[in-house]
Amino acid sequence: MTRVLGITGWSGSGKTTMLVELLPRLIAAGLSVSTIKHAHHGFDLDQPGKDSWRHRQAGASEVLICGGQRWALMHEQRDAEPDLASLLARLAPVDLVLIEGFKADSFPKLEVYRPALGKAPIWPERSDIVAVATDAPDASCDRPLLPLNDLDAIARFVLDFVRKPPAS
Repeated sequence: MTRVLGITGWSGSGKTTMLVELLPRLIAAGLSVSTIKHAHHGFDLDQPGKDSWRHRQAGASEVLICGGQRWALMHEQRDAEPDLASLLARLAPVDLVLIEGFKADSFPKLEVYRPALGKAPIWPERSDIVAVATDAPDASCDRPLLPLNDLDAIARFVLDFVRKPPAS
């Protein structure tokens, strides 16, 4: 069964850095892991003039590019942005999907919190935040607090999260 865990926090808190540093630790522990990253701005993986770009410009709904090392499916958004459940359904089964973004959606999340950014923590307003990784522990936090600079401790938390059955 695929488990889902978000990495959430304010811009500049280190979400991407944490995710990238966690991945090799989780994979070394035997997990298969995929990721979903929400981009708030438009993005394009393609390059003008390339054949795949020309296919899209000509109106293809989807373009799948395949090579010896990887394949990528580009789907043109002509309607509303898909919801997280639709995106998760497109992924091959894995042990864990780490999600960066989709902060407003309700699913288990680990908050990366740095008080030095001058923003309030998110966890007090969100029951779906299951733990907080921080460089300044807050005694009032009612969730597990993880030392932000101890990636091994954070990886152990994520491994325990994946291995225990989800709360019903």
